[in-house]
Amino acid sequence: MEQMIRQLINEDRAQRTPTRFMGSFMEYLEILRQHPECSVLAHERMYRIIMEPGAEVIKTEDHPRLRRIYGNDTIRKYRFFNQDFYGIDKTIMEIVRYFYSAAMRGEESRQVLYLVGPVGSGKSSLMESLKQALENGPSIYALEGCPMREDPLHLVPVALRPAFEELLGVRIEGELCPVCSYRLEHEFAGEYERFPVIQRGFSIRARQGIAVVPPVDPNNQDASVLVGSVDISKMDLYPEDDPRVFSLNGAFNAGNRGIVEFIEIFKNDVEYLHTILTATQEKSIPSPGKGSMIYFDGIILAHSNEAEWNKFKSDYTNEAILDRIVKIEVPYCLELDQEIKIYQKILKRSKFSAHIAPHTIDVGSMFAVVSRLSPSNKVDIVTKMRIYNGEEIVQKDSTRRVDIGELRDEAGREGFSGISTRFIMKAIDNALSESEHNCINPIMVLESLIRSVRAADISDDEKKRLLGYLQDTIKKEYHRLLEKEITRAFIYGYREQAETLFNNYLDHAEAYVNKVRLKDRNTGEELDPDEAFMESIETGIGLSGSAARGFRHDVTAYMFSLLRSQKKIEYGSYEPLKEAIEKKLMASVRELSRVITQARVRDSEQSEKYNAMVEEMKANGYCDHCCNVVLKYAANNLWKD
Repeated sequence: MEQMIRQLINEDRAQRTPTRFMGSFMEYLEILRQHPECSVLAHERMYRIIMEPGAEVIKTEDHPRLRRIYGNDTIRKYRFFNQDFYGIDKTIMEIVRYFYSAAMRGEESRQVLYLVGPVGSGKSSLMESLKQALENGPSIYALEGCPMREDPLHLVPVALRPAFEELLGVRIEGELCPVCSYRLEHEFAGEYERFPVIQRGFSIRARQGIAVVPPVDPNNQDASVLVGSVDISKMDLYPEDDPRVFSLNGAFNAGNRGIVEFIEIFKNDVEYLHTILTATQEKSIPSPGKGSMIYFDGIILAHSNEAEWNKFKSDYTNEAILDRIVKIEVPYCLELDQEIKIYQKILKRSKFSAHIAPHTIDVGSMFAVVSRLSPSNKVDIVTKMRIYNGEEIVQKDSTRRVDIGELRDEAGREGFSGISTRFIMKAIDNALSESEHNCINPIMVLESLIRSVRAADISDDEKKRLLGYLQDTIKKEYHRLLEKEITRAFIYGYREQAETLFNNYLDHAEAYVNKVRLKDRNTGEELDPDEAFMESIETGIGLSGSAARGFRHDVTAYMFSLLRSQKKIEYGSYEPLKEAIEKKLMASVRELSRVITQARVRDSEQSEKYNAMVEEMKANGYCDHCCNVVLKYAANNLWKD
């Protein structure tokens, strides 16, 4: 063990040591000539870091689910964000668009990136990912001993900069800070080519290129937190405007060439924020005391909740600051599949080892998403959730598909209220902590959520609304999922019947669509398409009339597309038809399923069917304990007369 640890230490040290450069300004120029990217400004550096893992451009016409969610928009998925952020693709695209424009030295390079959204929507996590990326990214070259870690090219006199830019293929921007300007004159007699240059990394903990400004009590605000202060102990030695008395250790000093983050920015007094105006528009900050302005090149990040933003923008005297803000909204996730991935990610990082039964995370995710949606007169809340998840929903008695755009227009601002991710995770954590069998299931999580809502400090009306969702809407949806799952496990032994129904339906649907007669495979007799048979299957998924006729066309077209692609056609090929066939089968075996799930004494055939069902459920992710729990629950709550 000791030998392995020493090997890790030595390998890490060997990788890190050679990257540290120490040399003269002239030596740095030779490196810069070969690698012009060394002198990029802060926004471009961050944009390069974001883009380095690559991006995937998705045309929605090639992805039916995404087309249903985003229409004909082109979606870009950035691998930098893929592992940690779900359901906020549009927000991430806006963030990357900001950095791209800022990297091109557009107007955004002189503006604050401000994220606004409800609590727990991911604002802080997005900020943290940017800071960690900078910390783990490439180091920079800076003037040795400079409190601002500034670019060595600031040494080049203004008159010579055009020539240097042409020779090196770079653009020089910025001026020496007062400290380095003093040193250049007094230590190096103005011979800037002798000024030492070092390579420095970024560090959140050490405040090297990354600074965080928490909200400050308005009664105790001090600009020194942002721009440093005058060292009183040196006032007797040097004049007040002598750079040697400056302590450039404020947030803008520490975050130069990197990031300055303002947490809950609008909790600060307005006067305290005025430094942002010059830092953004003029790219300079005041020096402490009576010193000159100091060049600043950094990314200013800020975030707060929507209530604070609305209060701040309502005051017209804040227009100067508002004009220098790029506001990007970070709403809650409204896609069920993506919401599930959020909890799976969090649980994966935890130390909980309990088994989690199928649909356990689903019910919490459904409650979170439903609580964030606005009710609609066009569809019920669960159907709306499924539409927002990219599922194809056809209105009953109609071939018209529900338009997601209409629902969004009707709803207005969705995703800015409702249950937070943290609320759901606390309920899941409580269920995990209270588990006596090292296993949790949807029933436990529903009970935990109900307790959490009852204990929440919210209005009675809101509490009633949320409890209604849990005790009625979500429970019914879980019953639907559970019945579907038990059905599939139970009819696993009826696969031959399912295939027969599937093939017969395809034959009759194809004949119906093409307006031809079909030939009986056994007698050779020509028959008309059996509409009664097709309707008996279609009614299982709520289709009738023109909607059922449209469904037959869809099924036939889909199967022909499989044939053209040389793919195998079986009863599970088309999910809606598969569900309809399973419901048809379930209707014929429902009584038997009740006997199997409820009977204490079973005959040999019943026991065989029951055991086959249990094994199939275990193959689908259940353990012995949770399988027993959900089957007992199903016996008491499903298939009631």
